Amino acid sequence: MTHAHGATIRAYSATDRDRLADIWLEASRVGHPFLGEARLLDQQANVREDYLPQAENWVIELDGRTVGFIGLLDNDFIGGLFIDPACHGRGLGKALVLHAARLKGALDVEVYADNGPALVFYRRLGFAETQRHDQDEEERPLQVVRMRRPA
Repeated sequence: MTHAHGATIRAYSATDRDRLADIWLEASRVGHPFLGEARLLDQQANVREDYLPQAENWVIELDGRTVGFIGLLDNDFIGGLFIDPACHGRGLGKALVLHAARLKGALDVEVYADNGPALVFYRRLGFAETQRHDQDEEERPLQVVRMRRPA
């Protein structure tokens, strides 16, 4: 599917795995610097080997180059939305979320409370906070905000 800004969204292929893991790392360095570089590098391997093969992923390309992806878990949960930082601010993340919403209807997401830009981004797309947790999934003392966008 081609969008007005010239981007194309397509289904994930196993050949995308390394590029998407690299995008994940670069975007996570921007959005999650509080996790630290060593933790991000460890998580990148998990993203490449475990997360990407298990999720329903949609890839966005700009001028034929892969620049981001959204990964859906359990049908309607956004497990990850990552855009190459060089392409931030072009509506690519919004295009991926709206694509997922067209496919799935209502969507849920969890965002670190320390990732202010992500909270603003999801609120602008109609997500509202439904819960807060004082620890992340690895029981680190990092507050996580759960948000939902109705169908």
